[in-house]
Amino acid sequence: MSYQALGTTPLERLQDRLNREARVCPACRYEDTENGWQAVTSGSRVQYRHICPSCGEISKRELRLGSRS
Repeated sequence: MSYQALGTTPLERLQDRLNREARVCPACRYEDTENGWQAVTSGSRVQYRHICPSCGEISKRELRLGSRS
């Protein structure tokens, strides 16, 4: 059975992917099965972040929007 990504937009699908795959803290190796990634946008960038509930480490992923010149 294949996995159907949640969300209707590419940004929602990326957040869903991060919630499924990026669960282990790079600092303390804690696997967070409860909390998800939060998305914040400035208009030209979307920043996803996750705060480790064990050690407080903040993991970030950033997507820049717009055209390449």
